[in-house]
Order: sequence, then C-alpha cells, then structure tokens
Amino acid sequence: MTYPRYTRLVSSLPASVPFIGPETLERERGAPFAARLGANENGFGPSPRAIAAMAAEAGEVWKYGDSTSLELRQALAAHHDRPENTIVVGEGVDGLLGCLVRLIIETGDAVVTSAGAYPTFNFHVEGFGGVLHKVPYKGDHEDPQALIAKAREVGAKLIYIANPDNPMGTWNTGAAIEAMIAEIPEGCLLVLDEAYIEMAPEEAVPQVAVDDPRVIRMRTFSKHYGLAGARIGYAMGAAELIAQFEKIRNHFGVNRIAQAGAVAALADTTWSAFMARLIAGARGRIAEIAAENGLEAVPSATNFVAVDCGRDGAYARAVLAELAKADVFVRMPGVAPLDRCIRISCGPDAELDLLAKALPEALERAAAAL
Repeated sequence: MTYPRYTRLVSSLPASVPFIGPETLERERGAPFAARLGANENGFGPSPRAIAAMAAEAGEVWKYGDSTSLELRQALAAHHDRPENTIVVGEGVDGLLGCLVRLIIETGDAVVTSAGAYPTFNFHVEGFGGVLHKVPYKGDHEDPQALIAKAREVGAKLIYIANPDNPMGTWNTGAAIEAMIAEIPEGCLLVLDEAYIEMAPEEAVPQVAVDDPRVIRMRTFSKHYGLAGARIGYAMGAAELIAQFEKIRNHFGVNRIAQAGAVAALADTTWSAFMARLIAGARGRIAEIAAENGLEAVPSATNFVAVDCGRDGAYARAVLAELAKADVFVRMPGVAPLDRCIRISCGPDAELDLLAKALPEALERAAAAL
C-alpha cells in the first residue's frame, strides 16, 4: 500500500487550526448559542443594498466570478483615491495573508509579531516554514518600537501589526504607525492589518504614500460591512508588490455573490454611517455591563470590547466557560497578561441583554470554582 509523500515541513507541523468555529463548538455542546458574541462578526448584519445585490446575483452563480474583481477594485480605487493596480482582492484578510507569506517567506526566514496577536498570521508563517519572533504588548497595546527593534535584531522579512488591534481592541495613532514605517529595516515589509479601521478614530489612520514599498495594508468586508460569511477582503500596496500576487493567488477564489455584495456595501454610505453608530452604542453597552459587575472595559476602536476580569487567565477562562453554559458565546486572548480579559463582540440589544443576565452568575460560579 502506498501513502502520500508529505513534505518534511508539513510532517513537522501540528494538526491544528487558529480558531475553533462557533458551529463546531455548538455541535460539541449539542446546542446552539443564544448570544453569538465571540467571533468578532457584525451581528447587526450587512447593508440591505448588499443583501439585494447578492440575492440578484444568486441566479448567476453558475458563472465563475470575475477573476480580476475589476468592478470592486474600481470602486475601491475611487473610495481610497489610488490606482486599481495597487489593490488586490482575496478571500478575506486571512487568504491574502496566506498569499503574502507565500510570496515572502521561505524556510528559516524571520518574521516578527506580538505575543498574543492575531494567530492566523502565525499559522501561515509556520505553514511556509518561517520562524516567528514575538515581542510583548506594552500595556494593552502592540508596541511599534519593540517590533522594529526585534526586526533589526533577527533580520526579519515581515513585521505584523494590527491597528486597531485584535484581541484587545486598542489602537496606536496614525503618527505612531508612520514613525514605525520610517524605521523599517532595509528589505523588511510591514504588514499593517487594518481589519477594524472603519470603526477607529481618525487619529488612528496613518498617511501612507500609494507607492511606498515598505508597507502593505490589509482591509476586510467582514467587520464593519457585515460580510464575514462572504469571505472577501483586499490589500493595498505599491503596484510592484501587488503585481506579485498575480503569480500565486487563487484567481477564482472570490465568488461573484461576494463581489456583488462588497460593491453594494461600499456604495451604501448611509448604512455605513448607521453601522458606525450601532457599533459605538454596543461598545458603550458592553462597557456598562462590565461596570455593573465591577469589571473594567478596555477602550476599544473595534466591533468588540475586551473586558478585564480583574484576575488571571484561569479565572477568565472559567468565566468564559460559565457564560457558554448560559448559551453566551464569547472568546478571550490566549497569552498572559492579555488573557485576564474576555473579548465580547458587539451585537444587537437582545444578545447583550442575555450577556447582562448571564454575566453576574458566571462571575460568581467562576470565583467559586477556583
């Protein structure tokens, strides 16, 4: 009998994924969650215009999607005032990160990120044989200067930073990111993950030249625009860098329904403004629920709030488990000291009402169990 001959790299990797999806958790527990507040989805949903555009396209789904995503790239080019050839569309930020790492990283290459930052990036780096070097957060923020210093020390080819940050929801100023870009070592590329930038204050948005070869910016329609299930995002960078994606990307990876929804969502500025208010209101409500229970909410510029449980990771995990027993799905950071927090996604009032009801008992039971 013969078997597949896996690469040495693949054979050396653990069989793991960055996240266990809520559907998997529901199957394991044998019941659905009543409040889905753990995956940083936009529980308020997408623009009605986006829904209509996707429904209209459903009958045409027998066709492959436009492999160039031209209409969407044209809309994004107008939205960001930059040429179309500086934008690439892909299967969410996750898919684009995978392409980027494949473009840049070979076995043994150094990559710098923050300990506790977005694990899917790490998953791609390890999958292509890169070596991760991590620096700690500075308080509850990623530390641009520490990232630069570590990149110089190890000769990194990539530096990853999210602004605003996941899992804490905090942000660095645009000026701090600009200063970071100015200090990037020769031959290193900054991966600036801006998945939550539409929900951030203006001060968090850096000014980056369209043709700056030192940085690539990752954006998504999953968060602010409420299209997480459509799997569509985009990256912006210098034209020469973006052109490299054509060599390896999955050219029919973004389906036509997702493309139509993204074009319509981008055009619906009224819904976008409405969404900003809904998310801001939910952040405030989560902070109020935390305060009512003697907890502190970390200031957030995203569609989730990290709530400091005031003790250690073991206690926060116990709180999370007790919330799950009450049918409330939330997640938490995986690295100390960030793991003293639980991370709660913004959502409709009915789901936050369930959180408000479940949290006091969850805290009490968690404390009793430790």
